[in-house]
Amino acid sequence: MLAIVAPGQGAQTPGFLAPWLELPTFAARLDWLGTVAGVDLTHYGTGADAETIRDTAVAQPLLVASGMLAALELFGHPGDAYDKVGVVAGHSVGEITAAAGVGVISAETAMVFVRERGRLMAEASAVRPTSMTAVIGGDRDEILAAITAAGLTPANNNGSGQIVAAGTVEQLATFAENPPARTRLFPLSVAGAFHTKHMKPAVARLDQLAGGITTHAPRAKLLSNADGQVVHDGQDYLARLVNQVANPVRWDLCMQAMADLGVTGMLELPPAGTLTGIAKRNLKGVELFSLNTPDQLDDARAFVDAHA
Repeated sequence: MLAIVAPGQGAQTPGFLAPWLELPTFAARLDWLGTVAGVDLTHYGTGADAETIRDTAVAQPLLVASGMLAALELFGHPGDAYDKVGVVAGHSVGEITAAAGVGVISAETAMVFVRERGRLMAEASAVRPTSMTAVIGGDRDEILAAITAAGLTPANNNGSGQIVAAGTVEQLATFAENPPARTRLFPLSVAGAFHTKHMKPAVARLDQLAGGITTHAPRAKLLSNADGQVVHDGQDYLARLVNQVANPVRWDLCMQAMADLGVTGMLELPPAGTLTGIAKRNLKGVELFSLNTPDQLDDARAFVDAHA
């Protein structure tokens, strides 16, 4: 069984879309989606520096557009994918990519929604300096206890070997002074404490906007970050997208669901590497493919056919 996954914020790197713009269809579609979102995605994906694309209002539309358009190059038409893909999931903002990929929302709706999501989360982040830190290694229970004791939130539970703590910069600094045993801490390239109470101001407005969005039932199995469950109703998934902004990402449960479903191959859409890296530690025996450049497309199609 084939899983297609879409990464979340922090995966972006300067210039990662430059090779893709050599494909005329990708370049034209990126121009169109950038116009829909009111964001110069071509510039941000090719010429902007790391600090610029770290901005939440930039990174989120850029990531969603990248994943959607790479999937179109991979399959040619969404309908080509539905008979081959067993399950789809996205990490954090990657859930919007996933939703569009299985037809819950249109690509244009996805771009408007992610533009507003990014803008509102950036505004919420500006209220007070907050951030996120990946905690690598150590004992899971000890890490969770230490995160809670520091007043932080385990915003991303990424399975064995990685939990992301989020909160104010002061709380994270204190946490770093006395980290849990046998762990390494890595500050993430994000501009706020996403998936925590600090994002609640964004949820109310997104909920209002969701009332005007038309959805459809997923055309393939679609997992939710909230609990790793397969969601069958488009409106249910949209409500989960809204609420997930201020609630932890349970990617560990998404991977467990993939294992339970019998996934044999996982392909990560660009900018790829984060989720396949996590899967190496958590989905033993599952073949992995990180799609990052268009010269990999033929190999990616072969990978898809092997696990379809």
